[in-house]
Amino acid sequence: MSFLCLSVRNQKTFRPKKSAPSGSKGAQLRKHIDATLGSGNLREAVRLPPGEDINEWLAVNTVDFFNQVNLLYGTLAEFCTPESCPTMTAGPKYEYRWADGVQIKKPIEVSAPKYVEYLMDWIEGQLDDESIFPQKLGTPFPPNFKEVVKTIFKRLFRVYAHIYHSHFQKIVSLKEEAHLNTCFKHFILFTTEFGLIDKKELAPLQELIESIIPY
Repeated sequence: MSFLCLSVRNQKTFRPKKSAPSGSKGAQLRKHIDATLGSGNLREAVRLPPGEDINEWLAVNTVDFFNQVNLLYGTLAEFCTPESCPTMTAGPKYEYRWADGVQIKKPIEVSAPKYVEYLMDWIEGQLDDESIFPQKLGTPFPPNFKEVVKTIFKRLFRVYAHIYHSHFQKIVSLKEEAHLNTCFKHFILFTTEFGLIDKKELAPLQELIESIIPY
């Protein structure tokens, strides 16, 4: 894969990489993403290509951002342990509790690695559900598709927030901060372009975000 954000040396994958839904259309859109990312223009890379379906674009990018966060967390998984990170936090003010609304209805306090494990399992379940992410070209997306995508991105942001607040020094020692910053910038530009994360959810990294996108 020629993604700008996936070119990290010695990258450890937290779990197997997902392929995009939607058959040949997904493949065409991925080529477009590769080409625009390869140019280094992240603002251009996030824009909906002319004439393309917004849901197709959201679907392909959701898979890609899931893979990016999966890879980023994979580089840190051995350092993010129940002992070092007994709760899923983003600095002293923010703690995230897990609930999926199905098996775990009431939010529970779990360690950061357990939270990320629950989160990645949950996202994989959404991506594998063909009633949400259709695999066949031309199959309609559900009416609540954007809401599902917004929940996925809101929760992926929490992994970034935890990495920056709890593991940034480790990222620096691994000499991966430029890579992390580029991936996060791409993520924020995309979520801003399509209004995928409420501003209040972004509070743990507000300063960093304002340096990327001045308000």
